[in-house]
Amino acid sequence: PYYIDLNQNLFLQASLHSSDPNLMVFVDTCVASPDPSNFRTLTYELIRSGCVKDPTYSPYYSPYSNVARFAFNAFSFVNRYPSVYLQCELVVCRYNDYSSRCYQGCVSRFKRNAGS
Repeated sequence: PYYIDLNQNLFLQASLHSSDPNLMVFVDTCVASPDPSNFRTLTYELIRSGCVKDPTYSPYYSPYSNVARFAFNAFSFVNRYPSVYLQCELVVCRYNDYSSRCYQGCVSRFKRNAGS
């Protein structure tokens, strides 16, 4: 566990370990939950499909394409839960492949209307 006070900035880094230097990593989705085995019922979205959902979330520059850095303010779930767990989905792409998911940024997915 990592202990931090409420409203304190929490800095995270994800590193891709690969012998291929032409890969990059992109933070697609990060969801928080008070239950480490359930990220569907009581959750809080920090970023979803590359779209920032929490106003305190901010990506940070990394000089390495295989490292993604970001931060957000620590929070609690209605002060009833002593811990908050984080689950993130990262995407690995070819560096400089501008058609890849890593270069698309925020992707809004709309449901289609079945209509008549």
